[in-house]
Amino acid sequence: MIALRRLARSSLCKFRGIATYLSPKLCKAQVTNSTPTGNASSLGESLLEIMLRQKIGNLGQPTSASHPHLIRSNELVPGVEMIEFQSRRNTLMKTLQSYARTMGNEFNGRSCQSHMVILSSATKKYMSGKIPYVFRQNSDFYYLTGCLEPDSALIMTIDESSNVQSILFMRPKDAHAELWDGPRTGPELAVGLFGVNEAYPIEQFNNWLAKRFTAGKPHLWFDAKLSEVQAVNESVLKLTSSEQSPLLPVYTFVESMRLLKSPAEMELMRRTCEIASQSFNEVIAETRPGQSEHHLFASIDYKCRMRDASFLAYPPVVAAGKNATIIHYVNNTQLLKPRDLVLMDAGCEYGGYTSDITRTWPAGGTFTDPQRTLYDMLAQLQKEVIETIMKPGGETLDQLFEVTCCKLGKYLQEIGLISKHLSDYKELASQGYRFCPHHVSHYLGMDVHDTPHVPRNTAILPGMVFTVEPGIYISPDRTDVPVEFRGIGIRIEDDILINQNNEVEVLTGSCIKDCRELENLFKQKD
Repeated sequence: MIALRRLARSSLCKFRGIATYLSPKLCKAQVTNSTPTGNASSLGESLLEIMLRQKIGNLGQPTSASHPHLIRSNELVPGVEMIEFQSRRNTLMKTLQSYARTMGNEFNGRSCQSHMVILSSATKKYMSGKIPYVFRQNSDFYYLTGCLEPDSALIMTIDESSNVQSILFMRPKDAHAELWDGPRTGPELAVGLFGVNEAYPIEQFNNWLAKRFTAGKPHLWFDAKLSEVQAVNESVLKLTSSEQSPLLPVYTFVESMRLLKSPAEMELMRRTCEIASQSFNEVIAETRPGQSEHHLFASIDYKCRMRDASFLAYPPVVAAGKNATIIHYVNNTQLLKPRDLVLMDAGCEYGGYTSDITRTWPAGGTFTDPQRTLYDMLAQLQKEVIETIMKPGGETLDQLFEVTCCKLGKYLQEIGLISKHLSDYKELASQGYRFCPHHVSHYLGMDVHDTPHVPRNTAILPGMVFTVEPGIYISPDRTDVPVEFRGIGIRIEDDILINQNNEVEVLTGSCIKDCRELENLFKQKD
């Protein structure tokens, strides 16, 4: 139990070497030409050649052969090559083995040095009857496989000689099911498509697992609470119960890897942020009083999709007037009044990576004096917080939050919203928190609130992407501020990358936020 607690508390700094997957020469995948299904494809053959030779149409997901407008010939999925997925799997397994060895001769009560990791995909979910929601793959599963099909599972093993193997279990080909729900890749082509060592029908998962585990008795890593495929959960829990082998949590290690973006991931983050930024600019320019919040919702969705985003990354906040003082307002049903501010928090997903932007602008094209006072204050605050990144006071997300609260308290003093007699750092920070009661930053990547188990007191490093989003929310019911400021809510949010050169890169820099430039957008449209 002590070892497990240490595992759960393991910090990113201890695994700083996890970023070695960025170099293909390091931890290069050892992929064999194993063909357990009898007709699995050779890894030496390109996907396009396979499809032409076997006269295969679409597979279970877009490929460079079926969707050349989205995926380049050397990529498995948009922006990422197969070798990167292979390298990620190798890095994870070797990191787990190295971690276990630091525990001494015995780890998890045994001296065994072989390990097995099991991850399952997402499953289809239904809003009612046979009406499905849009499918979105489990982020960890996608990160390690590039596979976009539901009801799948990945097993990775590493033996005492550090040989890594990857086995993928997928739905078999089924003409009737594919008639209704579209093509499946099937295990026959999974080896060639995903670069794994072996592939089997998902129905064989239970027997394969029992046989392989019994033969080697490896340490078993599996996050039961995060797994959606019921058959996988039942097989793993049944096995561990009979073998009296405790499960080890793997999510902390996967999140530590996902935290540090590879060059390919950085490019995807740049792309998704640029799509959202340009879409925001157009929505802002087209805003007019009398429109509905819902119309702006539809507009940002449409404009992102027209730039090849898959969909919005989360239900957007489109809040006019006093609705902007509700931090997670998502009703989006009210009409815009001429003197309202509009707060929109939205982002899109492209290639499996998300953006997250918030802008606030006047529905009528001109800020009122109280609105301008608060907006200019917040814009200056955000600028200063971004300038603090990776400097004393800005070396972690938690430090950025502390700096934000304190600076906000000082600025609120200057404009007369809090007492000028306060001087203590903690008192000023406390007052700032009263007006901005949320953290100023979260990690960003495949998920909007990415890698949620990585502490926000982790040192900021190259490869990290995160938000900087100070806000101020003054309820219309507050009586401790002048009446002209009541009912105003403002937030300004940008996405930040620490790039390979250790530079602070504002990925959403092209999304207009200067108050005068915002007002000029309206004039250009008139």
